[in-house]
Amino acid sequence: MKKIVALLLSFILPLSLAACGNSSFGTVGNAETDRTSHNVAESLSDSGQSESADGESESGESSQIPDDSAETNVSASGTETDVPADGTDANVSVVYMTTDISPEGLMKVYEALGVELTGDNIAVKLSTGEPPASNYLDPDLIRDLVEQVDGTIVECNTAYGGSRSETAMHYQVAEDHGFTDLGKGFLIMDEDGESMILPVEGGQQLSENYVGAHFGDFDGFLVLSHFKGHAMAGFGGAIKNISIGIGSQEGKCLIHTAGNSHTSPWGGDQDAFLESMADAGKSVVDALDGNILFINVMNRLSIDCDCDGNPSEPDIHDIGILASADPVALDQACVDLIYQAEGNESFVRRMEGQHAEHVLEAGEAIGLGSRTYRLENVDE
Repeated sequence: MKKIVALLLSFILPLSLAACGNSSFGTVGNAETDRTSHNVAESLSDSGQSESADGESESGESSQIPDDSAETNVSASGTETDVPADGTDANVSVVYMTTDISPEGLMKVYEALGVELTGDNIAVKLSTGEPPASNYLDPDLIRDLVEQVDGTIVECNTAYGGSRSETAMHYQVAEDHGFTDLGKGFLIMDEDGESMILPVEGGQQLSENYVGAHFGDFDGFLVLSHFKGHAMAGFGGAIKNISIGIGSQEGKCLIHTAGNSHTSPWGGDQDAFLESMADAGKSVVDALDGNILFINVMNRLSIDCDCDGNPSEPDIHDIGILASADPVALDQACVDLIYQAEGNESFVRRMEGQHAEHVLEAGEAIGLGSRTYRLENVDE
């Protein structure tokens, strides 16, 4: 089994990821940072490729996945775990992926989740993006999916100034960026400056989380995140989108300062900030009783957030779209893919400089999700 695990740690991503133009996708992990793979290896049939008798895929490339790779999982600690006979494991979250960054690809990963959000009022949470030139999600990319769930695009005002710190300006930005005519329209959840307080069960830093007051208007949430770097969090994905992103202005300040300030987001301890994001995210998932799904779009992979109106140009090629019911697993999968991408040096420095993966450690510790996941490629 030790040999199998060694192979898993070296060859666990599906061969079709080579279509992204990143030849280093054969492994997960980074020797220089002693990172541990959290991915469960896929079979060739899962990755949408068949294998010939001589061990080559139809693409002509040699198979990188051992025949018995589906028999072993690799946990977040790097230990071996057994997989039940039916191939499932309750402790392993599934992350679905496509390299097709298009409306069709987005719909494909959403449908792969195999569950639907329930209720008449579904929110679609995203970042509207800071003008003039941030990397917010293209409305044309998400339009079909927003209409499919009959959703309302939602956001909250920022706590750091800029064009989205006041309601009237923020509504104008949303209109300028094309979000007000999608689905049922657009709503700023703290448009009146008011908050709704959610309890945090088992949090490391917070006992309560302040979200936009209109949060309670919705039965379920579809969380659409543009995965990217971030100057304070190291990276921004699903967890950031449901913590800082759903926090009211007051809530954002509390998260940044680990509950110490209702009025200023500045001056908090870094690890405490990351732990507070995990705490806030868990309060949101708990409040919705799990009626929430997550999609991360890995394109325009700048080291800078969508809150930066003039972000750095990406050094990494577009990778794909990933989806899961588990925000920790989803963000972990994206981080692992960043570590395998060519040209990742600046992005990795950004993440490691901010101790970014600690939010995943914190999220797993409090039960927000699992860092151990199985990556399933939905491409044909």
